Amino acid sequence: MIRVEIALFLKNAPGELGTLTSLLGEAGVNIDAITIQDASSYVQNLFEARGKSLKRIASSANYSSMRRDSADFALIRIVVNKPDVAVDVLNKHDYIFDTKDVIAIDIENVPGKLAEITRKFGTEGININYVYGSVSPADTKCLFVFSPEDVALAAKIF
Repeated sequence: MIRVEIALFLKNAPGELGTLTSLLGEAGVNIDAITIQDASSYVQNLFEARGKSLKRIASSANYSSMRRDSADFALIRIVVNKPDVAVDVLNKHDYIFDTKDVIAIDIENVPGKLAEITRKFGTEGININYVYGSVSPADTKCLFVFSPEDVALAAKIF
């Protein structure tokens, strides 16, 4: 199923995530999925991809400077039950964010099920940019969020 993912940079400091999640909770927004990473690793990936795409390696001084600056922030990706309300909250409180479509799939928590799903992406020729998910007791399903290169095709398959 196609869902909206909100990606934002948040200051990497005590209390910032609590403030964000409180604002969303007070607005009646439930977070269905979340992933958080140090923004410096995100910047590293961008930097490496840029170097490869331009067929050159950027200077280590540039990379080191960018990495130091970005370590002060975290990259947060969330999928929520009310994306329009969440966007309004983020705008009202001056957060810098972006939205994009992703594929969210409820997967049975059994060995090999994730492999089955990811093989299906590969069989259809769809590259997965990133994925994050949850775990749950064996009797329930897990929510996994996929960011495929072709969301429309992935939505037809799943």
